Parts: sequence; C-alpha cells; structure tokens
Amino acid sequence: MPLARRLRLGDAVAIGLGSMIGAGVFSVWGPAVGAAGQGILIALAVAALVAYCNATASAQLAAAHPVAGGTYAYARAEIGPWWGFVAGWSFVIGKIASCAAMAMTFAAYAAPPGWQIPVAVTAVVLLAVVNCFGVTRTALVTRVLVVCSLLGLAVVVAVGLGTAATAAPTPLLSADAYGVLQGAGLLFFAFAGYARIATMGEEVIDPARTIPRAIALALGGAVVVYALVALTVVLTLGGAASTTSTPLADVLAAAGWDGLSPVVRIAAAAASLGALLALLTGIGRTTLAMSRERDLPRSLARIDVRWQVPRRAEITIAVIIVGIVLVADLRDAIGFSSFGVLLYYLIANAAAFRQHGSARRYPRALQVVGALGCLLLVNTLPVLASLVGTAVVLAGVLVRMARLRLER
Repeated sequence: MPLARRLRLGDAVAIGLGSMIGAGVFSVWGPAVGAAGQGILIALAVAALVAYCNATASAQLAAAHPVAGGTYAYARAEIGPWWGFVAGWSFVIGKIASCAAMAMTFAAYAAPPGWQIPVAVTAVVLLAVVNCFGVTRTALVTRVLVVCSLLGLAVVVAVGLGTAATAAPTPLLSADAYGVLQGAGLLFFAFAGYARIATMGEEVIDPARTIPRAIALALGGAVVVYALVALTVVLTLGGAASTTSTPLADVLAAAGWDGLSPVVRIAAAAASLGALLALLTGIGRTTLAMSRERDLPRSLARIDVRWQVPRRAEITIAVIIVGIVLVADLRDAIGFSSFGVLLYYLIANAAAFRQHGSARRYPRALQVVGALGCLLLVNTLPVLASLVGTAVVLAGVLVRMARLRLER
C-alpha cells in the first residue's frame, strides 16, 4: 500500500527547517569556536557549501525518484542495491543516534537535575505517538516548534547585535586549516535536516516540483539563521564562546538581559523537539523503504490503514531510541550520528553523479565537491566514533550477505 500524498510546499519546508534549526544552533558554537577560532565564519561557509552540494544532489535524485526512502531508494535505482543498502543502513543507525542526542538535549534544557533521562524518554514516546497519527499532524506540530525556535533566536540576535557596539568580547584564538575544517564538520550537521524532505517523497504533493524547491528554501533559511547567530556570538562573546555549553544564554547575560534566559531555554527545548519529531518521521520512511526490499524485517513495511503511516516501523524505532537514551552518553551519540550522516551523503552524491539526460538539474561538479567535502569532514571526527560507525556498518553488510546467501 502506498503512502498518501498530503504534504504541500509549506509543510515540506517546515519539516526541513525543523530538522536543521534544532538543538545544534543552541549548543554547537562552543566546540565550533573552540576548533575554528578566528576562522569560525570560514568554517560556517565551508559547512554551508558542502550542505548546498549535498542538497542539490538530494533534490535532483528526489525529483527523479519521488518515493519514500531517500538515498536508500535513489542509490538502489542509480548505482545498485548494495550501495542503496549501505546508504539506508548508515542513515537509520546515524539518525537513530541523533534522535537520542536530540532527546537528551531537550531534557538538559527542560528538566530539573536528576530528571533528564525520564523526561528524554517521555519526549521520544510522545512524539512517536504524534507520528503514528498521520503525517499532517507531524507537519503541524513541527511548524509550531519551528516558530518557537525562531522567536527565541530572534530575541538573542536582536539583543546581541543591539549591544555589540558596547560589548567587550574575548579575542578569538588563531586556528590552522585543520581547526577550520573541524569547525566546519561540527557545523555541517546543523544543516543536515534537508534530507528529511527527500525521505518523504512518497507523501509530498507534486514531488518533482515541490521537493527541490522545499530543500532550497529550507537550506537557504537555515544558512541565514546560522549566519546571524554566528555573528551575534562572535561580536558579543568572542573566544569566550568556546568555554560554555550555553553560548546563547551567555549572549543575553553579556548584554545585561539575564532575565530573558528562560526564553532561550524554552526555544532550545522547542528546537530539540522539532528536530526529534522530523528525525523520527524520516527514519520511519527509510525503514519502510528498506523493509519493502527485505533489507530490514518485512513486518516493518506494514502501513496503518486508517492513518496511512508505517506504524510498526515508528514504534520499533522509538523503542530502540529509548534504549539508547537509557545507556548512552550525549557526546557518543553525536559522534556516531555524524559518521552515518556523512557516509549517507557521500553515496547520495555518487548516485546523483550517475544521473544524465532530463534527470540532470545541476552540474556534476557540485556532486564532486559534495563527495570530497564529505570525505574531508569525516576525517575530523573522533577516532572512536569512526571506528564504532565502521563496525556497525560492516555488521549490517555481513548480515545482508548472510541473508542473500541463505535465500540462494
């Protein structure tokens, strides 16, 4: 049974923005400034360039293959089932870890000490329930959360830039090329949410036209937001941003507006929930596509007749995320997620590079730059995250090989 096409351009843009303007915008500036120093704006530009190249690849593929599953489906069609499997598996494992990270970040802002884990688990369960009652409800909730996030960021930017002339920021540290690339690697994952639009290609109205436009609008909006926030942090805090886990709250404190810190806390919580909701939706659709091809258990491909959503897949994913929240560390979850995301986009660029004729919408040079950017940034990740990510991807490959051999 196919999924129902209910999402319009505004819905798709909201889901993309909800994924990109997530918890990262409230916390990424500390480690990013610490790595890139004076090159933080260059790092942001590099991250935006790689994200743009990857976005054009995703848009081009989605227009030619308007089905659920994102790069899993695209790579299967363009370069073969094995590449599709690696892309889909990387996406699922990486984004499940990212969901756990978003839930833990939400709890860090919204829960009192000692209650972070129960609150994180509750958030996952409640948003999984929202997803189980139809994609239009998902889009509506995401719109509300995005608006809350943008309002909070607008307050920080207005206060920070308004008082920048009288601020005394700490000098930024100098950084070498590796530091700038490491900063770009951290900032890149703030832009990665546009893939969520492509994974929902089977539910978008007029996907060949809507998906490329939605990806461009969502990514462009996110770049503008991040550039404004980066300028605010640099002009107000400078190098001091590298020593804090709450840089936007510190911007308000430095400007003498400590009373508005609850606004940042609420906005950060809303952003985390928005990203978590959009991630849950995208993972569910990729799991559905992989289950249809028997790369995951076939039972997960069942679609609820009334609500037109892959309910079994959604529930299974939520259970796994809850398990990770109960046992994992936030930093480990983010590093593991980063590895899977970069591998996913590397394959997306390779698949788009193979397209030709009427399917080609962008120059092949963009896909080359995108692929090289993914390879470059993945080398900035912590060694442990890369080793664990490689082991899990290889485990998935071995299981698929065993299944195919048994079937033969």
